[in-house]
Amino acid sequence: MDGKKIALLVGALFVAAVTAIMAKSMFGSTAAPQVVAAMPAVPTGPLVLVATKPLPVGTILGPDSVRFQPWPKDLVDGAYYVRGEANVDPAKMIGMVVRSEITAGQPVTQGSLVSPQDRGFLAAALTPGMRAVTVSVSGASAVAGFVFPGDRVDLMLTQTVQGNANGGPALNAAETIVRNIRVLATDQRFDNQPTPDGKTQISPISMVTLEATPKLAEELAVAQKLGTLSLSLRPLADSNQDLEKAIAAGDLHVPNGTDPKSDQKMLLDLASRPQDGKDTFTTGGEVSRFASTSMSAASSPMAGNGAQTAAPAGPVIHIARGTTVTDAPVGGK
Repeated sequence: MDGKKIALLVGALFVAAVTAIMAKSMFGSTAAPQVVAAMPAVPTGPLVLVATKPLPVGTILGPDSVRFQPWPKDLVDGAYYVRGEANVDPAKMIGMVVRSEITAGQPVTQGSLVSPQDRGFLAAALTPGMRAVTVSVSGASAVAGFVFPGDRVDLMLTQTVQGNANGGPALNAAETIVRNIRVLATDQRFDNQPTPDGKTQISPISMVTLEATPKLAEELAVAQKLGTLSLSLRPLADSNQDLEKAIAAGDLHVPNGTDPKSDQKMLLDLASRPQDGKDTFTTGGEVSRFASTSMSAASSPMAGNGAQTAAPAGPVIHIARGTTVTDAPVGGK
């Protein structure tokens, strides 16, 4: 091999070595790309009161009905409730009634709500076809004051039924006359001055306004004359049980192929319908062995309608006239 070829071979090896070194240096110095998580955009703008769920007309606001949410400053209307303003206090809005429908996520406007002190409050709170009736209760019979507008209660009537004219024992009885009736308003007031331990002072309830059908309003007016009315607070979870009972009894028709929205509407319809079934009662004898368990024949509701009022002395014969059976003495004076 001549010197010219050797020089070319050495030169080619030198160029290859330099190229390899430069390539290694270039790729080694380039850092791997770092994956940086994008920070979520921080909402800006004033905090506006919005609905957390659909609020149809007549809905009584509760603590979970509304919340504050950032809103674009350019889209804030003067009718919105904005946090920090003098007339905006979410605690004071509890118990207000929705006068115009509000969809979920929509800002609440001042014209869409009516407070208990405003004219037309009860008219806005009432469901179409229903009536507002006020009953008198006491602190002990009103769940110690822990009944608020929008709650559902059962009404119990406690009365003392007198015995017969011969001095028979009186009967103390209590019965549930109305179930699932909605509270529209109470005369309860909150004291702005808290107690020394920081708790809110709650005054006792003496009057409660309820939503009832026209027929139930008549029954409640009579019930107040018969005895004492007591409230029994219902949990929200009872709505599902009432729906199943109504379907089983045939009171509620379930169409085929219903969707969750239709099922929710049925629940709302059922929740707004009071029930006046008188299927439970308790007498004094069930509470105490010394109390009377039943009324005497003369004071019984069946007296005068075929019931025997006094047992005749001596031999008797039974006379049946249709469904009425009477006893007549034989040979007695």
